[in-house]
Amino acid sequence: MRRLFPHPYLTLTLIVLWFLLVNQWKLGSLVMAAFLGTAIPLLTSAWWPDRARVKHPLGLAAYSALVLWDVIVANFQVARIVLFMPRDRIQSNWITIPLDLRSPEAISLLAGTITMTPGTLTSDMSACGRALLVHALHAPDPDAVRDEIKARYEARLKRIFE
Repeated sequence: MRRLFPHPYLTLTLIVLWFLLVNQWKLGSLVMAAFLGTAIPLLTSAWWPDRARVKHPLGLAAYSALVLWDVIVANFQVARIVLFMPRDRIQSNWITIPLDLRSPEAISLLAGTITMTPGTLTSDMSACGRALLVHALHAPDPDAVRDEIKARYEARLKRIFE
């Protein structure tokens, strides 16, 4: 079974995403979803040296809900900044986030979370993989932004993956 489905979570995710994209519950959609959900992990498995180790899958679901909520809230915050704050009062900053995470999957998820949240963007990772460079649209206190990212996202990802 592992040979046919080398990454079962990816297979399941691809099937669900396919149904969300086509928005049709038909037999043809199921066949195509099953084909893509099986073929893509098989064709890309050579480039996956290790499997992602998710120690707490329910924690990952809770993390996803938290990120979804934060994206919604950040949209309103960014709209308020862009529409109502004078340009000379906006304090954009570059912030270095030192990482305690070691799992590449967790680091990628953290970088993606930062980028998906409006108002912040992960722009680079250090060569040693121990820090992210993040741009914040409005960060009068860069240390507070760094601490919030570490406490709100990185700590949860550490519990989920490590």
